[in-house]
Amino acid sequence: MVQSLVDPSFLFRFLAVLIGLVLHEFAHALTADLLGDKTARMAGRVTLNPLAHLDVLGLVMILFAPIGWAKPTPVDPRRLKHPRTGMILVALAGPVSNLLIALVCLTLLSVLYPATYPGFVAQLLWWGALVNLSLFVFNLIPLQPLDGSRIVSNLLPYRLEVRYRKLDLYGPFILLLLVIIPPFRNHVLYPILTGLLAFFLHIFGISGILF
Repeated sequence: MVQSLVDPSFLFRFLAVLIGLVLHEFAHALTADLLGDKTARMAGRVTLNPLAHLDVLGLVMILFAPIGWAKPTPVDPRRLKHPRTGMILVALAGPVSNLLIALVCLTLLSVLYPATYPGFVAQLLWWGALVNLSLFVFNLIPLQPLDGSRIVSNLLPYRLEVRYRKLDLYGPFILLLLVIIPPFRNHVLYPILTGLLAFFLHIFGISGILF
């Protein structure tokens, strides 16, 4: 375990997750603030300070398990100028921030290292792209407590939204099954992630890079 903690790949992956989670929650907070809800600002969440966003247990899980999380950003839909549209934008802000980070990493990787070059900076950029694409895909799953659930519920007519919300109780358990049980993980999550990664690697012309 100690050896894994000092492994460069582990450190790069941990740093990428740390940055991805912090910017994800910051994006939620900033978007809500711009749309009229000051709840996150009053809670000290409109900041890039990692201490304001990180959850101790979630950070420990990042270190020793394949999952992790940050503190959920507090949002009061009633304070948004347009509650339903506002909640969709606030929910989208987190995953979109992760997608933008991944695209920046891939752009830098394609410019600085057009050929396979497993240097420190290249590996950090690689893990930044991979981790943030993973966060983008995972958070768009339409199950509580993920952002995809908020997006779908606010797109549905009220009658269907009420029915959909009945799934909220089971959302965390279904997510746990998706992450832990290999058949679900390997045949549902991984194909989406690998397909998206392969698409972007092809677009940026760096499909030959392996770490």
